[in-house]
Amino acid sequence: MSASLYSPAPRGRWSAPVAADSLSARLRVPGSKSLTNRELVLAAIADAPGIVSAPLHSDDSARMIDALRALGVGVEEQFGTGEFGPDLRITPAPLTGGTTVDCGQAGTVMRFIAPLAGLARGDVLLTAHETALHRPMGAMIHALRDLGVDIEDNGSWSLPFTIRGRGHIRGGRVEIDASASSQFVSGLLLAAPRFDVGLHLVHTGERLPSMPHIDMTVETLTRRGIKVTRPGPGEWMVEGGVPRSREIAIEPDLSNAAPFLAAALVAGGEVSIEGWPNRSTQPGALLPDLLERLGADVHRAVGVLIVRGTGRIRGGEFDLSAAGELAPTFVGLAALADEPTTITGIGHIRLHETDRIAALAGNLRALGGEALELEDGIRIIPATLRGGTWPAHHDHRMATTGALIGLRVPGVEIDEIGTTAKTLPEFTQLWERMLSVDAPGSAPA
Repeated sequence: MSASLYSPAPRGRWSAPVAADSLSARLRVPGSKSLTNRELVLAAIADAPGIVSAPLHSDDSARMIDALRALGVGVEEQFGTGEFGPDLRITPAPLTGGTTVDCGQAGTVMRFIAPLAGLARGDVLLTAHETALHRPMGAMIHALRDLGVDIEDNGSWSLPFTIRGRGHIRGGRVEIDASASSQFVSGLLLAAPRFDVGLHLVHTGERLPSMPHIDMTVETLTRRGIKVTRPGPGEWMVEGGVPRSREIAIEPDLSNAAPFLAAALVAGGEVSIEGWPNRSTQPGALLPDLLERLGADVHRAVGVLIVRGTGRIRGGEFDLSAAGELAPTFVGLAALADEPTTITGIGHIRLHETDRIAALAGNLRALGGEALELEDGIRIIPATLRGGTWPAHHDHRMATTGALIGLRVPGVEIDEIGTTAKTLPEFTQLWERMLSVDAPGSAPA
């Protein structure tokens, strides 16, 4: 089987390299975490064995693989032509309980596996890393109970909890407030084909973040022959059935490409990402337009996105409600811009690996920056930054934002670069390749 060209992410403290000159780099990033984990779930409940090619190999995808194996699904590595690791062959099987699933820090695992556990026969204990036990799960517990699933959570409405699977879920109409995470909607939709009567899901909240991720879920279902309709705004109907087995190639992770493309604006020069799809439901597909608004020169060639910058960055007002995962990168750019920047529509990212708004504001202030937390966003006033420690807060996107700022600000040190292994274990190797520098040393935490 193929092996990654890059070694796993280093752990511990990491000195962010400064860009000594303008950039000229052409890179490929590993597969999309969001697509990888969705396709793994659908392959696990399909009508025959299938292949996920060029998947992401990271902490989050490893947690999903472990979870599916714990439920009785076969997942085997096999030869693949991708440079970031082997393909995966998934063999569906009747889902079985009597097991524990540790979701780590993976929101997709906790929100996607919970409905699958209801389809299993036997008890499934869902837990997570201590830094992720705070992540919202109440809406999922409530919805699954309304669908007839027996859940024991000791009244906490949060992880850990036990799902007492009976081998089936009734299905039908259910309401859910998914304001805290679109993953609640996606998790229910992915399992819905195997519900007894399918699913009519109605979102009752005032807002629904990251709609592209829900569109992604619908597209993955449709691609496997499952009919999904939209009777009205915030409503989805999934017909019962068995997803078709397929061989699915995973797109590069466009959100993980964001810091590399943003680097062209910070350092000047050009960064190209290979394998960029013509169209995509990934939130990162919004990057070309967003980066142009910040002053980038963006071009597309066949399968390549090219971003050129001069080292000058415009500010402005940005609603990132459809792509909150891009917010940390945009905060990093805003800190180095020529004018203030306001980013809104991202209140839900307070509930990610960390409170990202508070963490970003605090980290910038510690380096001499000026940041104002808003109820639904953050406002950045550019100021002269100095070097210092950039805490990762157990959050991969916090770590990559520190590296982005470090391109221009000497002496920025990320306290735990290993957090990037969550979705991009090769981050430091790709970053150094982009800069054509030797790897800076890392010391144990």
